[in-house]
Amino acid sequence: MWLQQQWYKAKLHPFLYLLTPLSLLFWLITNLRRSFYFSGLAPRYKAKVPVIVVGNISVGGTGKTPLVVALCQWLKEEGWKPGIISRGYGAKGPFPHSVAETDEPAKVGDEPLLMRRRTGCPVIIAPKRGKAAQLMTEQHPDVDVIICDDGLQHYALKRDIELIMLDAERGTGNGWLLPAGPLREGPWRLKGADWVISNYGRHAFARHVVDVEPGSWFRVDNNEKVELKTEDKYNAVAGIGYPHRFFNSLADQGIELEKSQAFADHHVFSERDFSQLMGKPILMTEKDAGKCQQFAQPDWYYQTIDAKLPEVMKTNLLVELERKKNVH
Repeated sequence: MWLQQQWYKAKLHPFLYLLTPLSLLFWLITNLRRSFYFSGLAPRYKAKVPVIVVGNISVGGTGKTPLVVALCQWLKEEGWKPGIISRGYGAKGPFPHSVAETDEPAKVGDEPLLMRRRTGCPVIIAPKRGKAAQLMTEQHPDVDVIICDDGLQHYALKRDIELIMLDAERGTGNGWLLPAGPLREGPWRLKGADWVISNYGRHAFARHVVDVEPGSWFRVDNNEKVELKTEDKYNAVAGIGYPHRFFNSLADQGIELEKSQAFADHHVFSERDFSQLMGKPILMTEKDAGKCQQFAQPDWYYQTIDAKLPEVMKTNLLVELERKKNVH
């Protein structure tokens, strides 16, 4: 957590200078790897249907999951039949695995389960995205577009469209590659991309801006929709890429917090994590709620978030998708 905070400060912390040689090594390895795939020295899997990759060049939360959910919901309205593939961070396998709504987060990962429940679309997880895409077309022959959640650097899977997400507030941080900075690839990657999308504001590299809005509140233990009393005081937890965004969102909604606790992204929650937060109702994200449902108290609540796609983006994306579909 401390290291991630330093990545997004304007001045490089002295400790990060010690990591810059490792960043240069990271740059060398990732560029060699990329060149192997694009030169044909390493095999790449081509799916039978168009593939949209939703990814980013930095680590941490940039809003990929809400965008995938919004894309699937919109494409279904347009008559498409999307399927989702994902690495399934933290999933136990075996892989590839088709996610069911009744699966446990510890088995399939928190984000794949969230996407399965929110979209109703088939979701298949595997570290090797090509294997997931292959199983998708075999098990679901009606799927006519595959959306790959967080696979921008997974070049073993050929893609037709890349949607690169940027957090307008944090941008590219200090501009350094891992581990001295937050970047998996340099900012040059954005300059050559057709679809750079920012949320929480406009970024200089972005062609489209996606608005992310807080949604409804639900009880964690039974998913019952509720009206939250904003005049009460609450405690809050968040185990996401950028926890303070959730806490700031609560403040913007007029919700007063007595205590807040940030955890690492994909944190596996247990009852012990809440020992210092009891006594007040607890608020959390939808992603975290799936991992707390078995031991949640009746006064624990989670909030959904919804990404709003701009109309010009929808229009352009449909044109591009139809074009890609015709050449497959």
